[in-house]
Amino acid sequence: MTGSRVVVGYDGSDFSMQALDWALDECELRHAQLTVAHAWSWPYGEASEEAKLHLRKAAEHVLQHGADCARSSSAVGDVVADLYEGSAAERLVELSAGARLVVVGSRGLGAPARSVVGSVAGHVAAGARAPVVVVRGPGPIPAEAEPGPIVLGLASATPEDAVEFAFAEAALRGLRLTALHAVDLREPEWGMKVAPPPCLDQLAEAVRARMDDRLAAWRDRHPAIHVEIRTVIASARDALRTASGGAALLVVGADRTGPGGQLGTVARAMTETALCPVAVVPAGRPSGKGI
Repeated sequence: MTGSRVVVGYDGSDFSMQALDWALDECELRHAQLTVAHAWSWPYGEASEEAKLHLRKAAEHVLQHGADCARSSSAVGDVVADLYEGSAAERLVELSAGARLVVVGSRGLGAPARSVVGSVAGHVAAGARAPVVVVRGPGPIPAEAEPGPIVLGLASATPEDAVEFAFAEAALRGLRLTALHAVDLREPEWGMKVAPPPCLDQLAEAVRARMDDRLAAWRDRHPAIHVEIRTVIASARDALRTASGGAALLVVGADRTGPGGQLGTVARAMTETALCPVAVVPAGRPSGKGI
C-alpha cells in the first residue's frame, strides 16, 4: 500500500461523520496524514457568479467544519481540507492515486445543492487506485466495545493486496481474522432442485486446504493473529452478507469486470448491503479481480 495519507469524503451528514471517525481511526493506527475532501457544484443551470459564490461559501463552511472536527477530536497532526468544484466521485478517485486509503459514507444528504458523498461510494470503489472503505452499519463507528473479526472474502482470484490489507487491519486493531470462501452450488435452469453431491464435505475440506496453503505465508508473517478459515456452501453474496453481520470490517477484492470497468456483482452488492464497513481493495492496478 503506497502513500501515507488517508482521504475521507465529507458532506456534513451523519454518514460522512461516521466515515470521518473511521478515517481518523485509520490515521492514528497507521500514523498517516488526513485529507478531508468536499465537492460542490451549481445544479440549477445558468446563474450569476454572485449566486455561485454563496454556494461555494456554504461548501467552504461544511468542509471547514469537518476539518475542525478532525483536528479537535483526534491526535492526527496533519489535516488538509480539499475543496473541489465538480464531481465528488471524480475528485475522490483522483485523490486516491496518492493515498493509502479512501473512506466514504454509505449514504449522504439528498439536497441537490450539497455534494452527496455516499451516493457515489460505488463509483469511488470502482475507480480508486487505493483501497476504499465504505462505512456502513448503524450507530457510531466503531460501534462495539468488543468488535467482531475482520472477515476476508477469499477466492482463487482475490488479489494478494486484499489479503495483505485484511491481515494489516487485523494486526492494527488487534482483531481475529476470518477467511471465508463460498462454494456456490447453483441450481439448474427453471429452478429445478437436485440433491447435493454426495462428496460435499470432501469438497469443502479440499477448498479449505487450498485456502490454508495460500494463507500460510501470511500467517507466518503475523503469528499473533488468530486466523479462522471457513468454507460455506452458499452464494458469495449471501455468505459474505451473513458474515458481515458480526464483523468489524469486511474485506473484498475490487472485481472490476463489470461493464465499463464497474464493480462486479459481489463487490458491488457488499458496498450496498453489507451490515458492517466494507473495504474494497484493488490489485495494485484498477484492473485487479477479486471475490
